[in-house]
Amino acid sequence: MDLHCHLDLYPNPESIVAEIIERKIYVLSVTTTPSAWRGTRNLATGASRIQTALGLHPQLASQRANELDLFESLLPQAPYIGEIGLDGAPEHKETLPLQRQIFRSILEMCADAGGRILSIHSRRAASAVLDDIEQRHHCGRPILHWFTGSQSELNRAISLGCWFSVGPAMLRSNRGRALVEKMPRDRILLETDGPFAQPDGVPLMPWQATDCIPALGRIWKMQNDQTNEQLLKNLRHLNESACAPRPRA
Repeated sequence: MDLHCHLDLYPNPESIVAEIIERKIYVLSVTTTPSAWRGTRNLATGASRIQTALGLHPQLASQRANELDLFESLLPQAPYIGEIGLDGAPEHKETLPLQRQIFRSILEMCADAGGRILSIHSRRAASAVLDDIEQRHHCGRPILHWFTGSQSELNRAISLGCWFSVGPAMLRSNRGRALVEKMPRDRILLETDGPFAQPDGVPLMPWQATDCIPALGRIWKMQNDQTNEQLLKNLRHLNESACAPRPRA
């Protein structure tokens, strides 16, 4: 599985889709703007294991705030939402009030629509993201993508029922592994964040999410096949509990 990649932003998305189909990978293809959603969904035509998430990336808040109405109009067609959230990095900090307004609006839309599976960005803004999730807990099933908050923020996220998607780049750092060790193993999913994640200077491909399995196995003290089964069980539970379309066996 790859529960967070930007399929439309690879230079050759059609060939990647063909390989995903051949390898029988379950992929959540996130988008960064509502206007990109239809075209990105069309890339996955005929690929039952690729789901396309409707997103409005926090780093694009100031440029794409006018697409919030489009987001709302597309929401009934989209059981998965992402990439959404907040980014508190210095270069985006001045847009945080607008980011937060958009994020809250999206969470409220999702709650009104009966809940969604949400892939959420929380870089340097974990506490604010968790505040908004807590106040709008009927928004659905939040998955914190590449979580980099503190241990106390992680504990709070766990108590709020959040899930976590982790990738090879995250597991390369001591801090990332320390966070993963504290995450409930039944709420962990795999991601790549490709093509943005480039641990060796080359964009990660969706099938490389499984590179995490040996590292997770060491953390969980499990064999690779047991680790893989746990992850697949998590994916099935995520989709069943959120009443979203289930991946085919």
